[in-house]
Amino acid sequence: MEKIQHNHVQAKGLKLHVAQIGTGPKVVVFLHGFPEIWYSWRHQMVAVANAGYRAISVDFRGYGLSEHPSEPEKATFNDFVDDVVAVLDSLGITKVPLVALMCLRAKFSTYAHLVAKDFGAFVAAMVGILHPERVSTIILLGVPFLLPGLSPLQSQLHLIPPGFYMLRWMVSNFISSAANLFQYHLSFPSCCAVNSLQVPGGAEADFGRFDTKTVIRKVYIMFSGSLPPVAADNQEIMDLVDSSAPLPPWLSEEDLAEYGSLYEKSGFRTALQVPYRTMMLPCGLDDGKVRAPGLVIMGEQDYIMKFPGLEDYIKSGKVKEFVPNLDVTFLAQGTHFVQEQLPEEVNHLIISFLNKHCE
Repeated sequence: MEKIQHNHVQAKGLKLHVAQIGTGPKVVVFLHGFPEIWYSWRHQMVAVANAGYRAISVDFRGYGLSEHPSEPEKATFNDFVDDVVAVLDSLGITKVPLVALMCLRAKFSTYAHLVAKDFGAFVAAMVGILHPERVSTIILLGVPFLLPGLSPLQSQLHLIPPGFYMLRWMVSNFISSAANLFQYHLSFPSCCAVNSLQVPGGAEADFGRFDTKTVIRKVYIMFSGSLPPVAADNQEIMDLVDSSAPLPPWLSEEDLAEYGSLYEKSGFRTALQVPYRTMMLPCGLDDGKVRAPGLVIMGEQDYIMKFPGLEDYIKSGKVKEFVPNLDVTFLAQGTHFVQEQLPEEVNHLIISFLNKHCE
């Protein structure tokens, strides 16, 4: 960890925090989810660097040590895509010549391999569609290849209970009907639309009852379970976990302190906006395909597997309609934080996949 270097790069007027270790032309860019940060990739960064890769982990705008946008409530997934491209440009990570991109048998190692977790998977998929010349491979953990709007799952969204944590965090003025809430979001034509109900309220008040470290503790414990967090009508999401509950055995108090310190600096304004309050706003890319080779690593005990329609989307092979060249691996004991819970297994899967596509 002491060999990881930290600096900032410019992205559309904002300073983004970047952690790096390793050197050379084979570059792996790690994209975090929530409640994670660059630090959530600490085990993978060291491992891929030791395997001969240059590891880069980014704090998205408004997260960790990166600057906030001037209006966090207007941030979109498109902004996060711009963050990734800006990091690639600033660090001199090359583009692939078009003639090379068209050569299906060619193997390349001079451009970015993306490894993304949770909502970072949306960002990685969008980069793969919008900027295929920048991407060698894409590895996703905790969330399969999907886009904002969740088009492949729409027919199942009415099954989501009203107390589901995503619904509570999507809008401040909580709407009790899950079907009405999703219909409300789906009515927007693009992911640049802004929800007029997004004023400080329910989710902010729920988080605000606790210090930042306690919020992260509660979310980590909740998301480590095998069932989706669902609150009763008279209950707040943060009250699903007691503040004194023990951490998962693979997360230390020192790790929690690191997360708490980083979120103390950034707060949760951008985190509630992206992903939660823009998740159901379609981005207009549903007809696109990810042509880069892909790998999905899912824990069988991940609560996300209980999201309506998601398990069938992965196991039936429907996801391969979006990503034709795709491998899927399940870890029997894995939870949502599989890269922190089972780092050696995940590192082996990542490095083996990278080596396969860098020969």
